[in-house]
Amino acid sequence: MGIDKSENGKVLSGIGWKFAERFLAQGITFVISVILARIIAPEHYGEIAIIMVFIMIADVFVSNGLNQALIQKKNADKTDFSTIFYCSLAISVVLYVILFFTAPLISKFYNMNLTWPMRICAVKLIISAYNSVQHAYVSRHMIFRRFFFSTLGGTLVSAVVGIVMAYKGFGIWALIGQFLTNSVIDSVVLSFTVKWHPSFIFSKKSAKELLGFGSSCMFANLIGSIFNNLRTFVIGKFYPSDQVAFYNKGKNFPDLISENLTSSISSVMFPAMSNHNDDKAKVKELTKTSIRHTSYIIFPMMAGLFAVATPLITVLLTEVWIESVLFLRLAAIHCALHIVTEANLQAMKAIGRGDVVLKLEFIKKPIALLLIIGAVPLGVKAMGVSLPLATLISMIVNIQPNRKLLGYGFFEQLKDLAPAIILSVVMCAAVYPIQFIPMPNIAILAVQAVTGVGIYVLLSHLTKNKSYQYLLWLIKTKMPKRKKAE
Repeated sequence: MGIDKSENGKVLSGIGWKFAERFLAQGITFVISVILARIIAPEHYGEIAIIMVFIMIADVFVSNGLNQALIQKKNADKTDFSTIFYCSLAISVVLYVILFFTAPLISKFYNMNLTWPMRICAVKLIISAYNSVQHAYVSRHMIFRRFFFSTLGGTLVSAVVGIVMAYKGFGIWALIGQFLTNSVIDSVVLSFTVKWHPSFIFSKKSAKELLGFGSSCMFANLIGSIFNNLRTFVIGKFYPSDQVAFYNKGKNFPDLISENLTSSISSVMFPAMSNHNDDKAKVKELTKTSIRHTSYIIFPMMAGLFAVATPLITVLLTEVWIESVLFLRLAAIHCALHIVTEANLQAMKAIGRGDVVLKLEFIKKPIALLLIIGAVPLGVKAMGVSLPLATLISMIVNIQPNRKLLGYGFFEQLKDLAPAIILSVVMCAAVYPIQFIPMPNIAILAVQAVTGVGIYVLLSHLTKNKSYQYLLWLIKTKMPKRKKAE
């Protein structure tokens, strides 16, 4: 069974709004981070990276899993939303207290001054209890335009706060001020634009039902979050703090694109799939749509970042950050593979198989752990290499269940990915050597960007790539038509 263009258009329109929101917000944040990286020392970035590991892991209990249960459940009502809000709020308070009192121990473990910075950053958990349910409401009702304005407002205000504090010499506190301001403004704007607000309602029955599905997703996300941040945790412990900064800063470039696109896709595709969770043929078609079109967009971006890594880092961050080049390239490979992993996970969650998602984590993570342990004595570069290798294994493992659940196995998915892979590799091979031409780095970067885009579009046109043709169709149908001259 296929999906007509109107439904595809609705889904891609949602992805477009969500991606525009995330990419614009993160694009501004990225520009600000470049400015701050020229003011704030790398070791402060290393310290904030360690703090963020603990905050993001704790935030999984508050934000991930429970809100997905609201999206997945058909006909979720205000009782369900309020119940999950109070559950999330209770969890966030408990986690904040734990982090507050363990902060000195964490600070001592890393031999860094992290106690009060961590205690202040942990306030984000309380904010997330409200914000995550707001996001679930927006996703549930497919009104993604609301995200655009709330996120943009938070990003702009927090950018001003971060830059002013950095120029005033606040160091790590400038990064913390930017981080918390963004979360607060986002929630405040959504509270005015989204109809949902918590009511004094709590249902034990609703809590039991939603926690049943949400807990599986939550623990799967928890395991994933721990392992996603484990390298930062290990690098911070065994290597100098500036190495954490180089690793994270290099990883931030592809993450800017990949995480925002992946979150955009999952935010739209998950509710779209959940609306058809009793029709596996339609869920399969939605998954295929996600993989085909997003790989066509993100693979060339990652290949392009791989090719331009050296001049990009030099131009934006100066030679001080040149050690980030290798980590950028490795992260680009990781991010390209990750979108396939995410698409398969969303399909399993949408049909209510959170149990399978959780079981897969117990297969993938021991392998990832062994790779990290093996990399420790080999140095920080080996730690970086373990990232795309672990992601490749995760991708293969995640595909396998959908061969039975949806009839969408490895070779069929590889066939859907092949056009984007081939075009991206050819483009990268053509762009990479340009960096050896003797001219200023900014000129090299400009020539590489123009050449890469030109080659990819030309090859797409010559090969009559289906995703390319579909995107052209979508653009033409969405553009306002000119009135005929009278």
